Amino acid sequence: MFRDRRLLILLLVILANLIGFGIIIPFLPLYATRLGASPWQVGWLFASYSIAQMLASPFLGELSDRYGRRWVLMASLWTTTLSFVILALADRLWMLFAARIIDGLGGASIPTVRAYIGDVTEPQDRARAYGLLGASFGVGLVLGPALSGLLAHGGPSLPAWGAAVLSFVALVATWLWLPETVHRTRARTAYAWSEFRQVFRQPVVGYLLITDFLYWNASTAYQTTFPLFGQARFHLSVSQVGYLFALIGALGILMQLYLVGPIVRRIGERAALTYGFVLMGLGLVGIGFTHRLGTFVAWIVPTALGASLGLPSLIALISHTGGPEYQGRIQGVSSSLESLARIAGPVWGNGLFQWVGPGAPYVSAGLLTLATGVWAGYRLAARVEGAGRWVASRLGR
Repeated sequence: MFRDRRLLILLLVILANLIGFGIIIPFLPLYATRLGASPWQVGWLFASYSIAQMLASPFLGELSDRYGRRWVLMASLWTTTLSFVILALADRLWMLFAARIIDGLGGASIPTVRAYIGDVTEPQDRARAYGLLGASFGVGLVLGPALSGLLAHGGPSLPAWGAAVLSFVALVATWLWLPETVHRTRARTAYAWSEFRQVFRQPVVGYLLITDFLYWNASTAYQTTFPLFGQARFHLSVSQVGYLFALIGALGILMQLYLVGPIVRRIGERAALTYGFVLMGLGLVGIGFTHRLGTFVAWIVPTALGASLGLPSLIALISHTGGPEYQGRIQGVSSSLESLARIAGPVWGNGLFQWVGPGAPYVSAGLLTLATGVWAGYRLAARVEGAGRWVASRLGR
């Protein structure tokens, strides 16, 4: 399967790092509240990472292009390891913020991995390699929360120590076995702020990027409140939240494997985007109003199916638009907008949790997702004819 051993090593390294990240997701909000954080402060805790990453990524991307991917990836893994150690030792809220900011400042692992893949794969093999990277995300977000649930039985800081060990293993593996690349391509790792206007002039692209921004706003608003919601409504522990996160991740993977492909082939990507986001929105609204654990789990099914259907369709549509000469710019602008959404979403989601109630982030995120799906479907249908014959054939299937 792997003709290039570097790709196998790279995927194993990033999988270890993603599992470490998955360990933190169900653990961090509840750990922060033990140290006196309010829900709104938890939102800023998540946002602080994204702010630091957004500021540092252009600089790190330039270093990656100039001096090589390997050293930047090692530096990123080192700061991630350090941040998890600080999390494990934290006994003050400011230490949690320091840990997340340090991790964000070195948070170039995923963009650097994407650039490395561009360096070591031929164009015809690149889509498959990026698909494997996407699969690593899914596996990491299943194994990580499950491992967090197991480690939480040993104490409140043990999940952070587990994440630190995994990140350090990834760092050592990169140092020992991952060679530097010969730069056959200059993959774009920096954010393309100066190119927003040019990208938004492309037919249909602007609507898709706005849809992407709104989706990630809603997604991060409810994801970052999930542990607090589980504790407030159903008195779930860190371990139980971790297992529930793992269940949701596994459900998403199964749907991707067995349902999403046939549905998209039958109805097309534009319809899949619309129906997926509407279904996800309805599921989130249902979650916001439920007070029974069984009903909550039942509402997760349409939510997960909608996300599994809508997001890949959106990503595919973004990749199809604009032509090959604009792909780097489009992906750079998309990454920038997603970073902004990951700053805004946790702040307003956790703010609503604190000032309105535990269900408010879910109801508001659900309504936003539902409206986004309807708006995107309407706008894309109205603009298909002006997008060019090839793009129209993709959107109108």
